[in-house]
Amino acid sequence: MATAPGKKPVHDERLTDISWLHRAMRRPELGAVGGLIVVILFFAATASATMFSVAGIMTVLRPAAELGIMSVTAALLMIGGEFDLSIGSMVAFAGLIFGVLLVNLHLPMILAVLGTLIMAGLFGALNGQLVIRTKLPSFIVTLAFLFILRGLSLVGLKLATGGNTILSGVAPAGKPGFADHLFSGDTLTGLFSWLTAHGMIATLPNGKPSVHGVPISVVWFVTITALATWVLLRTRFGNWIFASGGDANAARNSGVPVNRVKTILFVCTALSAALVAIITSLDTASTDALRGLQMEFEAIIAAVIGGCLLTGGYGSAIGAFFGALIFGTVEIGLTYTNFDSDWFQVFLGAMLLIAVMFNNAVRRRVTGER
Repeated sequence: MATAPGKKPVHDERLTDISWLHRAMRRPELGAVGGLIVVILFFAATASATMFSVAGIMTVLRPAAELGIMSVTAALLMIGGEFDLSIGSMVAFAGLIFGVLLVNLHLPMILAVLGTLIMAGLFGALNGQLVIRTKLPSFIVTLAFLFILRGLSLVGLKLATGGNTILSGVAPAGKPGFADHLFSGDTLTGLFSWLTAHGMIATLPNGKPSVHGVPISVVWFVTITALATWVLLRTRFGNWIFASGGDANAARNSGVPVNRVKTILFVCTALSAALVAIITSLDTASTDALRGLQMEFEAIIAAVIGGCLLTGGYGSAIGAFFGALIFGTVEIGLTYTNFDSDWFQVFLGAMLLIAVMFNNAVRRRVTGER
């Protein structure tokens, strides 16, 4: 580049080559990927070999997917600068609504699903509007709804069952339809039968496959992660989410509808909790008032492990995906070892602390903060 005599050339940072390592350090999900590798290596050395069989992997994926569905939407909300501590209680409350519609009112499956999702969406919108209009921290508002929804679940189930906090018989009536296959059971059953016939999957003593297929929750988990990633990285709404969480005032001045964005994100977290409630209710043929207990914290921890900053404006859906996989691997993996499964609680706290310190270190390195 030509320069005036006696003047030094001006360095343009936009033209500076960035090493692959520096680019990797900028990725929010780096810590979660590394953590998952460490966890897998740990269980490869300490767990029984059956953990890594097809049946063992599916056993790990089921709880990881149920948590992950909520973790991905929780990550979007955290990137947008807010928290939702009510999603665990929403699992119980949505399960109550779904069970009553299906068992007590005998509605068709599709109507019970729609009614549950609409109710959850309304509560999500209420959370968002309360945060926006009262200007209270979302932590406080959703913490209040954590108790409100849990209490409504307890009272509602007692009314629906005549005194019990568990509603049984949550199953579709008659021949299963499209909605039933969409929210319950396994997929790719034909493929797994073929693999069993060719000796690639172990069989049970009665000759049936040890694994019938991929749980439908896993399909929802992967689909929601892919959709959320596309929204964040390829759409204007994704840019609005990052802007709203990074600096809400600056975003408003730039024309970003911050209030609408945050309300939609609250609705999404509530809908994801309702989806988990529907899937788990059909899977267990019941719903209870303790369903989803502490899942709000696990979902947020998974999002933080996945690279979401507590201050908002930074994170990824893929990171939350890997964070949920870490949870599922540890939760189920401990049962394949000689360790006490109660160590899982210790793991949750340790991973949260390590993830926050790691994410802050990465942010300072990338932004040049001290």
